[in-house]
Amino acid sequence: MRPVYLVGAGPGDPDLITVKGRDVLAHADAVFHDHLANEALLRLAPSHAELIYVGKKKSEHAFSQEEICRMMIERAQRGLRVVRLKGGDPFIFGRGGEEAEALADAGVPFEVVPGVTSPLGIAAYSGVPLTHRSHTSVVTFVTGHDVSGINWDKVGHAETLVIFMGLTTFDEIARAIVARGRSPETPAIAVRWGTRPDQETIAGTLATLPRLIHERGLKPPTTIIVGEVVRLHEKLNWFERLPLFGQRIVVTRAREQADAFGAKLRSLGADVIEMPTIEIVRASDYSPLDRAIADLPAYDWLIFTSVNGVRFFLERLDQLPQDLRAVRARICAIGEATKQAVEALHLKVDVMGEEFVAESLVNALSKFELSGKRVLLPRAAVARDILPRALSDRGACVDVVEAYRTVIPEPAAKQAEHLLGGAHRPHWITFTSSSTVQNFVKIAGAAALDGVKVASIGPVTTATAKKLGLTVTVEANPYTTDGLVTAIMAAVAAV
Repeated sequence: MRPVYLVGAGPGDPDLITVKGRDVLAHADAVFHDHLANEALLRLAPSHAELIYVGKKKSEHAFSQEEICRMMIERAQRGLRVVRLKGGDPFIFGRGGEEAEALADAGVPFEVVPGVTSPLGIAAYSGVPLTHRSHTSVVTFVTGHDVSGINWDKVGHAETLVIFMGLTTFDEIARAIVARGRSPETPAIAVRWGTRPDQETIAGTLATLPRLIHERGLKPPTTIIVGEVVRLHEKLNWFERLPLFGQRIVVTRAREQADAFGAKLRSLGADVIEMPTIEIVRASDYSPLDRAIADLPAYDWLIFTSVNGVRFFLERLDQLPQDLRAVRARICAIGEATKQAVEALHLKVDVMGEEFVAESLVNALSKFELSGKRVLLPRAAVARDILPRALSDRGACVDVVEAYRTVIPEPAAKQAEHLLGGAHRPHWITFTSSSTVQNFVKIAGAAALDGVKVASIGPVTTATAKKLGLTVTVEANPYTTDGLVTAIMAAVAAV
C-alpha cells in the first residue's frame, strides 16, 4: 500500500511549496485540498488526478473531519497515490495530527511533508520578523477559536504572540491581554492572505487594532501578531512596495505560453489572473506541411514568425522520415523568442528584423536577391499576408503552410463572465497578439473592459484592438512580453 502524503501547501504564494511537496503532487492520483491551499498548486497534479475540495470555513464545512479521513483511507486502500494538501504546515493548527492518527489507526502508511506556516510567511512578506535580537527571543503560537480556554495570564505576556484564527475574537483577546497588565500601546498587526498579491495589512496597537479591523471590514483568513517586532513592519515591508503590488492583471495568452509572462508579473507583486482567449492546436490538415518537409532540401529560405511555428514544424518533422539534416535553407525569425527557439535546435538564424513585426522582416530581407528563390513559411492557419505578399512581389515562390491553428478555449466565456462581472475587477488586461484581442471581444464584447486598462504588445495588436473598439492604455516597446511588463510598470509608477 502506498503512503498517504500530508503536504503543507505553504502560506499562499504557490512558489513557497517545498520541492518535495511539488514532487509528491506531480505523482498524485487523488488530491484532497482545503480552502487555504492556493489553487495554482493543483496544476502540479497530473491531468488524471481526482481533485477533491474538503475546505473548512467558519460554519461551512465541505466534509466533516471523519469523512475526509474515511475518503483518504478508502482511496489509499485501493492503491491510489493520495495527497492531502493543507494550507500552511500540516502540524501547525492544520489538524494534520488528527489525520495522521486516523491513518495510523487504519493501518495506512503516511508521510508528512512540512510547509511554510502562515506566521513565517508573514515574517517574510510583511516585514515583521518573529524574532529579533533587540526585541524578542520568544515566540508563542495560539489559536483564537476558544478565548476562554486560553490561559492569558501566561500567554498574554509572550514577547511575540501569534494568533491564528482570531480575527472575529480579537476584541475579546485584546481586552483579556490588556486586563492582565500588558500595555495597550503594544504594537499589533493583522495580515490577511499573507504572501499573496492581495495581501492586506493593518497595523496598530492592542488598543487601536480591534477598531481598525472593524472599520476596514477585514475578513478571514487573517493572522495577528502582537509584540515589539511589529514596529519593524514599516521599515522592512518590502513585498507591498514591489512596483506592481496591488495590480490585478489579466493574461490572455495561451496557457502553455503564459507561465513565463505571468511569473515575471508575479515577481513584481502583481495579482495575475490567467484567462487564455486562445488555445494552440494542431493543424486541421498536415498534408501541405508534410509535402513541404519532404522537399526541404529544395528551399532557399525557411521563415518562422512565432515560437509556435518552430514548435509545430519540429513536431511534424519528428513524425516523418526527414530530420534537421534536410534543412539547407537560410533561416529568418521574427523576434528574440522565436530566434531562441530556432537556436535551441542548434540551428543558426541568418536574418532578423529590427522590430518584431512582419514589416521589419520584409525590410531585413530587402538586401537579398529573392527572384526565383523558394521560401517556406510554416505558420498559423490565419495570419497577416504582408510578408508572403511582399516576398511574392519580389519574385519569390512562397509556400505558406498551416503548422497550427488558434481556437477559443471552451471555458473562456465562463471565465470572462466570472472575472469581469465580479466585485474585484482587474486593473489591467494584456493582449499579446491580434488573435487574443479578437477572441476576447468575441467572447465578452468590448464594453466588458470599461474601466480596465488595456496593454498591447505592439502596433499590430494595438490596431486590432482599436478597430474592435478598445482604448489601448500602453503599448510595449520593444514588442515583447518584457517590453509589455516595462510599459505597465511605467504607467503604474506615473499615477
